[in-house]
Amino acid sequence: MRSMSKTAQPTSISVLESLHAAPNTISTTHSRAKLRILRSATSKSVSCTQKLILHNVTTQNSSLNRHNNMAPQTLNFITGNTNKLAEVQAILSKTPVQLQSQNVELLEIQGTIEEISKDKARRAADAIQGPVLVEDTCLCFDAFDELPGPYVKWFLKSLGVKKFHLLLAGFEDKSAQAVCTFAYCEGPGSEPIVFQGRTNGRIVEARGATDFGEFEQVPSASGVGADFEGWDACFEYEGQTYAEMPKEEKNLISHRGKALQKLISWLNQEVEA
Repeated sequence: MRSMSKTAQPTSISVLESLHAAPNTISTTHSRAKLRILRSATSKSVSCTQKLILHNVTTQNSSLNRHNNMAPQTLNFITGNTNKLAEVQAILSKTPVQLQSQNVELLEIQGTIEEISKDKARRAADAIQGPVLVEDTCLCFDAFDELPGPYVKWFLKSLGVKKFHLLLAGFEDKSAQAVCTFAYCEGPGSEPIVFQGRTNGRIVEARGATDFGEFEQVPSASGVGADFEGWDACFEYEGQTYAEMPKEEKNLISHRGKALQKLISWLNQEVEA
């Protein structure tokens, strides 16, 4: 019987040897094998390079995020109310942040509590070109479906603190929520972070001192001169109005104190990071 000759298949050793041979001695089969090896090596090289680039980008982004989230050493609190400034400074006194006030005239939009606070923070950051803290205080009557809300100061300007409780004269439900919203903005172009506190109470006839205002100086009800009037004397919490409480006690339970505790927790986390 005639013997059948078989075409020898190139081994891995013969392929490697052929890679070093002269071009005119390399067979077509060997050339294809060489091409496969080169493609495989190139693919592995590209894959390693991509992984290295991805690792570097991830590391840079992580470092950048840590830098962007760092707590500021000096924080500009945008307010012209010295009483409010003193209260905020007292609550933040144990944090590493130095608080300084700046009185910046800001246009105030109409909207929800959060929308107003964030917009104020953005405008303030643009105005001073740095990190800012702004505050918006609201008083929400349950009988009014949370009105007057952020517009409470206009009612105070019209009625004055002595007549403020008369807004609910025709309603049995005198319950209300004091709401404080702080918004921190790192600087121009940054998205503000919101910290909000709420305290449940009820609206009563003014009791206690009326010289602490939740707002800036407003015209007095008599139209003569001006008073620093706010609603502290009209907001009762567990039998005492804000105005009747010692400041230390008020800071523990007030809407402002609760919002600032959230801010303090965030600041401490950023410092530890």
